[in-house]
Amino acid sequence: MTNNFSLLPSQPSRRQVLAAAALTLPGWSLTPTAQAAAAVGKAPRRPPVARIEPVKETFFGDTIVDPYRWMENPKDPAWEPFMRGQDHYARGVLKGIPGHEVLKRRIAELSGGTAIAYGAQQAGGRLFYQVRPAGANNFMLAVREGGTERILLDPTTLKGDGGVHMSLDWWLASPDGSHVVYGLSPAGSEDSVLHIMEVGTMKLLPERIAGTQYAGPSWLPDGSGFFYARVADTGQRGTVDYYKRSPVLLHKLGTEVSADPVLAAYGRDAALPLTDSEFPSITCSAQSGWAVLGLYGGVRRNNPLFVAPLADVVAGRARWRPVCSIEDEVTGFAFDNTHLYLLSTQGADNGKVLKLPLAQGQFADATLVVPEGPRVLENLALARDGLYLLDLDGGYHSLRKLARDGKLADLALPFEGAISGLSANTGADGCYFDGTAWLLPFTSFHFDAARNRTEAAGIAPKSGLDLSGYEAIRSVATARDGTRVPLSIVAKKGLKRNGRNPTLVSAYGSYQVTSSPYFSPRTLAFLERGGVFATAHVRGGGEYGKRWWKGGQKISKPNTWRDLIDCCEHLIQQRWASPATLSIQGGSAGGITVGMALTERPELFAGVISNVGVSNALRAEFSQNGPPNIDEFGTVTERAGFLGLKAMDALTHVVDGTRYPAVLLTVGMTDPRVNAWQGAKMAARLQKATRSGKPVLLRVEFDAGHGLGSTRSQIDEGRADEFAFVLWRAGRRSVA
Repeated sequence: MTNNFSLLPSQPSRRQVLAAAALTLPGWSLTPTAQAAAAVGKAPRRPPVARIEPVKETFFGDTIVDPYRWMENPKDPAWEPFMRGQDHYARGVLKGIPGHEVLKRRIAELSGGTAIAYGAQQAGGRLFYQVRPAGANNFMLAVREGGTERILLDPTTLKGDGGVHMSLDWWLASPDGSHVVYGLSPAGSEDSVLHIMEVGTMKLLPERIAGTQYAGPSWLPDGSGFFYARVADTGQRGTVDYYKRSPVLLHKLGTEVSADPVLAAYGRDAALPLTDSEFPSITCSAQSGWAVLGLYGGVRRNNPLFVAPLADVVAGRARWRPVCSIEDEVTGFAFDNTHLYLLSTQGADNGKVLKLPLAQGQFADATLVVPEGPRVLENLALARDGLYLLDLDGGYHSLRKLARDGKLADLALPFEGAISGLSANTGADGCYFDGTAWLLPFTSFHFDAARNRTEAAGIAPKSGLDLSGYEAIRSVATARDGTRVPLSIVAKKGLKRNGRNPTLVSAYGSYQVTSSPYFSPRTLAFLERGGVFATAHVRGGGEYGKRWWKGGQKISKPNTWRDLIDCCEHLIQQRWASPATLSIQGGSAGGITVGMALTERPELFAGVISNVGVSNALRAEFSQNGPPNIDEFGTVTERAGFLGLKAMDALTHVVDGTRYPAVLLTVGMTDPRVNAWQGAKMAARLQKATRSGKPVLLRVEFDAGHGLGSTRSQIDEGRADEFAFVLWRAGRRSVA
């Protein structure tokens, strides 16, 4: 069981490119063809200039000046005109890059040419999953019975107020497969409204529940209803109080939502030490008479758990018995009708698995069943035939199985790469999971326990892409403190290392989230043009577990961006690129990584891309999604927290008169995780400060948020702009 309140890395949101083109500015120029296109598009010669209204604050004797605090007020009359003007200018520049349209068409051809399916869940003899057929613009919810696929929900056919697109945020089938509960939101906002569908007839039940972005539903064993969480007051949207005091409730199918009983909430039960910022969640299993209550502290990895008989929970008379506390460092669990399995890092940075009886066990009495090993134990899932364990080593995954007889064995996999969506249930043998690698298209797999083999689940056609001309290289860069940092490189086979290759280095580095291998068909368009795509597996991520995460968190956060800088210097030393051809990219919390690399070493890069990125860490905790993230980044109310946040706040490190490289920032106006004002402030500050004459572009999505609900065409448009930007800044006269 994991939480999802973080600023997780994701594809940044996208919008149709406006019909505008770029004009020549001092220090950078386009070809006459592009200049002619600019004249036709009537793009502005300059981006709009933001007004400056300095706000001064003093923390522990240190005064911080925020010149653009007014941007945090969405009702300010200058806000939307400023954003629209910046977007118009940015899209004009990007579309004016010679060959942009050819590149965009190639990306659309690659992204739409292959069907993708993922997230398989087995329920009642049916197999549920999400699929995007070849050529489709969005993922759909599908069900397969007897080899026949039915599309249950296609968000592309739905429109929200004002004609905005709708996104499928989450879903879960009932144990018998008769119903599915899911969340829909407009314009990539993740502001989910819960719906329920009868699978056989595809009939929608009348119930609608708003404020269910983090519903975390769990069906009762008989499928008569489900537990779910919602916000306490949807009227608090956009404020720091929006997620506070969130309750967990029980809904029975066909009943009035207003009558749903609250089972756990702040201040409701003196026996539950629930703070106003914790999110309660109840989980049950189709084969268990027990329920588990977790109190999730936003992005906090270690969370307390409680258990109670399921019948008592449903009846509203549960006396929750504590199983583990925050100090026990439990990061995941699974259970059946008799035992609870706990994944803990207490005294075991790489993780261990403990087992205890549900009827009376507590953490102190648990039995060790899987000791800590050299690999990081990342996740677990319980099936009828045993416990499946997901291991991690430097970003690459492997699987083990702890059989019911206690035997532990590695499972053979048909690929070397990353695994996500590990799924099993205690009523069936085996497991499902999604696999990918740098040169392996995303594929759903099934481990067949009876045959002891892993094979493709067959819910999507095999990709027809020819990848034989490319290679993925596992390299290592040595950081300035001697730490060996994994570095992944993907390029054409035999590409000359002459220092002239357009190179894009991606990095993240937060939450113990791993930058694992993944395949993106869109990236082929960049590789085809001689590009080099690299990933720096910097500290703060999860590549080597808890120690790697703690090595780039809070006061240690500088290791994150300095690892990126050192990886980039390694690529330059190895002649993959030079400062004139190298760009970096980070999204969400990765905005800290690239923003600080930009301000610390501006001469090292030709371009910097920050996608829906955190640029103003000192102000993040005062946004809607700020309080749940304090555990990861710290708070300005404590001296150590303030010092850590100041060190990672790129906005405050921008210096007037510096020759900054070209910068592309993207934001989504409905983003619930990283507010659009973060990128807007950074763009305004850089545009005022830089003396290089190189462009600082702010690309704005008005029909998307953090990117989790963006359509294929939105993502295609964005990647075309980003790859064109990287190739252009590397000196390519045309990106066609």
